[in-house]
Amino acid sequence: QVQLAESGGGLVQAGGSLKLSCAGSGRTFSIYAMAWFRQAPGKEREFVAAISWSGSMIYYADSVKGRFTISRDNAKNTVYLQMNSLKPEDTAVYYCASPYYSGRDYYTDKDDYGYWGQGTQVTVSS
Repeated sequence: QVQLAESGGGLVQAGGSLKLSCAGSGRTFSIYAMAWFRQAPGKEREFVAAISWSGSMIYYADSVKGRFTISRDNAKNTVYLQMNSLKPEDTAVYYCASPYYSGRDYYTDKDDYGYWGQGTQVTVSS
């Protein structure tokens, strides 16, 4: 059974930083791309960042480019999201996800992801 567990969310002031972690089990995560999505109240779940299985290919949403950094440690089956210069509009539940297939370097469409964590709340106060 594939499981993903996020941690590291919390309340932070605007301009602050947080680092999210996502630990996986139940499949060989080292051969799959991984991604972070987020969902704010009343909004669709949106793509944040993705990383290829090797970590050599990375893609960010324009809204977080230059502020967030995705990374992974395949030995620990863990993917990270370092979030700096946080803004109130970054407030959301953050989810990590693993795709159905291993064929591409990364995927940005949530419909390509079949495995999701429970989410971790990030709240940025102004």
